Amino acid sequence: MRISSLTPWAAGLAAASLLLLPSSATAGQRSASGSPAPAGASAGVSPAGVSSDAAVDAYYAAAEGKTGAALKTALHTIIKSQSKVTYDGVWNALKVTDQDPANSNNVILVYSGRSQSKSTNGGGVNDWNREHVWAKSHGDFGTATGPGTDLHHLRPEDVTVNSTRGNKDFDKGGSPVSEASGSFTDSDSFEPRNAVKGDVARMLLYMAVRYDGGDGFADLEMNDKVNNGSAPAMGRLSVLKQWNLQDPPDAFEQRRNQVIYDTYQHNRNPFIDHPEWVDSIW
Repeated sequence: MRISSLTPWAAGLAAASLLLLPSSATAGQRSASGSPAPAGASAGVSPAGVSSDAAVDAYYAAAEGKTGAALKTALHTIIKSQSKVTYDGVWNALKVTDQDPANSNNVILVYSGRSQSKSTNGGGVNDWNREHVWAKSHGDFGTATGPGTDLHHLRPEDVTVNSTRGNKDFDKGGSPVSEASGSFTDSDSFEPRNAVKGDVARMLLYMAVRYDGGDGFADLEMNDKVNNGSAPAMGRLSVLKQWNLQDPPDAFEQRRNQVIYDTYQHNRNPFIDHPEWVDSIW
């Protein structure tokens, strides 16, 4: 199950086995002024951002050759073994996982794409806070250690934009979102900017595999609806599958996955390593 022999997306991670991620590793970020960040921005990746393809293959060995429901079950068994971070601990973790490749003093806000000082985390206007990409009301897990603190779906975001997204499902369309250029929202859904559409999809799909009701939390599942409310479900699946194809994992997302594995939770998001598994399961 060599990653480099599967898809161009997965092959990108294999390249990281030989050297640090290239200086072009960006997250489609924008500067604080809103203009695109330079394409040649330095990645600033530590050795924690590097893994061998053989090590990743070994991690998924129990899933080799499986498809559909059997693959989902195998992946759940693999990734449920993890260390947990407290909700207070998430603040400092995000300053590492989402560090701006071009400025080590900043983080990249997921929907806004803005590069912002790590020190401006909080609850004030224009601060950044902890966005639950899988809305914590969908399954009513709140900020409990477990799904409420899982770094694989927690990202920094502008306080106002976070509020605008609220607990909406993901779908196409709506009106432009202030302070999040390229994002749109309506009464029951949110559409993120193009550069992170795939990131959002893979975070949600990770949650649906990791949390299956067996560890005291709700069984989180994907569906093809919006307006899921407090049900332990997120949609719209058909759109998220499109986004997974449209926006394959980039170096920023791959590095983030590796840092969470190496430093914090010691588990991986399988859909960053193997985006093709999305269509195999769903």
